[in-house]
Amino acid sequence: MPRSNPTEGRGRWTNRRTAIVAATVAVVVAVGAGVGALALRRHPGGADASAPPQVTTTKVARADLSDTRSLNGTLGFGPERVVKGAGEGIVTRLPKVGDTVARGKPLYHVDDRPVPVLFGGTPLFRTLDKPGLVGSDVRLVSDNLKALGFHTGSQPSRGKDGTRIGAGQALLTASLVAAIKKWQQSIGLEPTGTIGVGQVAVLTGPARVSAVKALPGDAVAGELLAVTEKVKLVTVPVAATEVGTITVGAAVVVALPDGSEIPGKVASVSQTVTGGGSDGGGGQGKPPTVEVLVAPTRTADVAKIDAAAVQVRFTTAVHENVLAVPVGALVALSEGGHALQLPGGGLVAVETGMFARGLVEISGTGVTEGLDVVTAS
Repeated sequence: MPRSNPTEGRGRWTNRRTAIVAATVAVVVAVGAGVGALALRRHPGGADASAPPQVTTTKVARADLSDTRSLNGTLGFGPERVVKGAGEGIVTRLPKVGDTVARGKPLYHVDDRPVPVLFGGTPLFRTLDKPGLVGSDVRLVSDNLKALGFHTGSQPSRGKDGTRIGAGQALLTASLVAAIKKWQQSIGLEPTGTIGVGQVAVLTGPARVSAVKALPGDAVAGELLAVTEKVKLVTVPVAATEVGTITVGAAVVVALPDGSEIPGKVASVSQTVTGGGSDGGGGQGKPPTVEVLVAPTRTADVAKIDAAAVQVRFTTAVHENVLAVPVGALVALSEGGHALQLPGGGLVAVETGMFARGLVEISGTGVTEGLDVVTAS
């Protein structure tokens, strides 16, 4: 694009700039907090204050602008969850750190009996020994045995007393009891067809043993071990006031310690707020945060990293198909607001929107796609 001639165009530049204050636009896009800030400073006085700046022209164009925010996170296996034993007996065998936890497989042994894992959200709170029992614990056993390939039979809509079986519940039928016996036999247990409290460990899903807290010979009723997610995740503490812009499944970019970037997605957003209390006597409360877990899209990208400090770039807002110009095209008006300068010297008032990647969203009367405007960058 042609540059102006400082000698031949001095008079034309002087006339053009008398329409506005002698100001230079200095733009700072603050990305660290996800906020675009426009800072204006007046042109300093001096002998060369009347010298015309070196400018070029650009066109108003349509673009998709996105507002991003980078936050610090920690790559690892996610937060630990403690596994407690129940019932009576002595722990006789425990897993090792790094072992994986699979559905239906033993996690530890009590009195030399394996304690297998079932997946779900309801711990066993009673002994399942009488056909006709209805509850979420029965549903947990039924769902797990189905997942393990055992035939559990059909489920009626009502119990033997005519009570409707609610959502998330199941009836302990003869077919389900038979499935329990076959499963018990397959893992080396006596096929009694009953399951008591403490005879299975209930976890939310596949996991990895991250710590062993008990020793063989300890009573089973207590903290036995801790588990984490089976795959590596990035844990990101996010201010409770800002977590509303982050949604599960949203695409993110993870910056690794070597400077490379890998794709990921938001795996979960905790419902628990931490912090916000005293900092130990200083009189200042710690900002409350919510834990966000991010999963790398490809596990191979982090296969060689056990733990590391990383940064996660979240996209917090997207403005599609908007009119935009480089931020250097904005002119600060003495009466407030902003304008675009036309090559002929005229000004067009504009409203500004999102700032992103050196561009600014604009709108206003007479602002159209393809319009030529002067820019300082």
